Amino acid sequence: MQRATTAVFFALATTAQAQEAPIIQDAEYYILEAQHAEQWAEDNAAVDAKLSEFRDANGGKPPNIINILIDDMGYGDMGIPELNAVRGYSTPNINAFSDEAMRMARMYTEPSCTPTRVAMMTGRLPVRMGMGDTAVDIAGFGLPAGEVTLPEVLSDAGYATIHVGKWHMGDIAEAMPQNQGFDWAAFPVHQQGQLTIFNDDAIEEQVAVGMDDFDPRFSLDMFFRPDASAMVTGLEASRGELAREVHMEPGERWNAAKYDAMNQRYQDQAMEKLGELAAGEQPFFLQYWPLLPLHNTRTGRDGFKSPNGGLYVDKMQQLDAWLGDLFAEMEALGVRDNTIVVLMGDNGHFTKYSPQSGFTPMVFRGGKGDTTEGGIRVDAFVRWPNMIEADGIVNDIVHVSDIFTTLARFAGADDYIPRDRLVDGVDQSALLLEGETKGRRDSLIVYSINTPQAVIKEHLKLEVPKPGENPIGANFYDIFRDTHELYPVSTEIGAWGGQEFVRILGRHMMRKKVFPDTEPARGVPYDGIENLRPESQAAVDAFLLKQQAVVAPYPDGLSPIGKLKLKKTMEADK
Repeated sequence: MQRATTAVFFALATTAQAQEAPIIQDAEYYILEAQHAEQWAEDNAAVDAKLSEFRDANGGKPPNIINILIDDMGYGDMGIPELNAVRGYSTPNINAFSDEAMRMARMYTEPSCTPTRVAMMTGRLPVRMGMGDTAVDIAGFGLPAGEVTLPEVLSDAGYATIHVGKWHMGDIAEAMPQNQGFDWAAFPVHQQGQLTIFNDDAIEEQVAVGMDDFDPRFSLDMFFRPDASAMVTGLEASRGELAREVHMEPGERWNAAKYDAMNQRYQDQAMEKLGELAAGEQPFFLQYWPLLPLHNTRTGRDGFKSPNGGLYVDKMQQLDAWLGDLFAEMEALGVRDNTIVVLMGDNGHFTKYSPQSGFTPMVFRGGKGDTTEGGIRVDAFVRWPNMIEADGIVNDIVHVSDIFTTLARFAGADDYIPRDRLVDGVDQSALLLEGETKGRRDSLIVYSINTPQAVIKEHLKLEVPKPGENPIGANFYDIFRDTHELYPVSTEIGAWGGQEFVRILGRHMMRKKVFPDTEPARGVPYDGIENLRPESQAAVDAFLLKQQAVVAPYPDGLSPIGKLKLKKTMEADK
């Protein structure tokens, strides 16, 4: 007991000492701070006064927070009924919500699911811990336990924390949400690649080709093709405990009906947990990350739901109805006015499934995986009644990592943001509470996995030239004039701005020498799941065997561990 008490005291003392220093930011922040320190101090005081006034009126408590992140939505698909009409579908509940919220017109994310979610949860560029890529099946890596997440920061400030829906930050134990700050979580281990693109029904409809629709006589490698039904599907877990797979029995096959049931379950759980949290004494953080609108088959559908009739658009209308229920429940529970709601997309459209998805790039060119505006610009709204301007628009640059820092400030939890590492997210509380032009970011380094692909500064954008190419002749774009990035103004901008943009990137890279990138956490996939199905264990064994093959040039063939894994796999296959 003495030992535990001493450990707690040491942790608290270390935290208090760490907070004497400011948050460590990237280089460009300090250039802006040197020019605007006096104004920022005034804005900080105004923010503090408003937050204090809110707490006094809210029984001394900070606001509740609901964070909704929607998968693969292009810019202009949410919140604008006229653009709904252009596409031939309707999202009335989201549109009504947007009228009550502030739109961040220049919200930038990362190009795909995992890195955006990592940036939102940690306030850091995902490249900093090797999480810039998106894995579809068994991978054996994930978000390191040493990263400090938003739910951890909020928990330290006294919040109850719940996660429901997509997670997608690793299939190892330490990367799971119940081990990253959430009191309870319901989530799929993987993402819609497993759940809706290469399951049995998708194979039948040829959404996925070459998985189970071929002549197997010529196949020698039985481990080449992933089996969605062998992979772990949905888990539930409480903080720090082993996870349990739910609604999937040994030998059962995954299909579209089970995916539909999973989505309905997550909606029901989000509603249920909202009620429980609203009845509690603690301020709460409810994170709902739906899997819809991604749904790649016609299996189980009973007809078109809109004139568009697209696979994703139909499900977007269903998600809109579900979010309408959630917003109505907030009203009924009496938590609407003291709750911040963030609603945004995680990256652009999954353009490889256009046009059958019903979505294609509209305002900006490109989509998921691209570093064009269509890949990294998303609809984003924040509602906080009587605190954030309703039906407002801000055109200041915001990055998804800023959500981490800003929500921590609103929650009074910014003292728990770590000071021992670089944090990319900047505090945008003044922008949201004081309005347009109060932002604290005017630039962004755009990564594709671990490589900088673009530099954005104000309304100008540079495609990073290849090594050896002169930046004066590189492609520059004026995003206000050229939303599809089709007409480079290289001479006009490059003549004066080429070196300035290179210096921005150079300062960023030099800063990384002081705070170098690290690797993701690695481990055995599905470790920490107490009821792993035999077929899932066999899939893990096959994964480990593939890893062993890299270091297995032994005279007698496989190494001892390789032979053991192979034997276990073959036995499981029988």
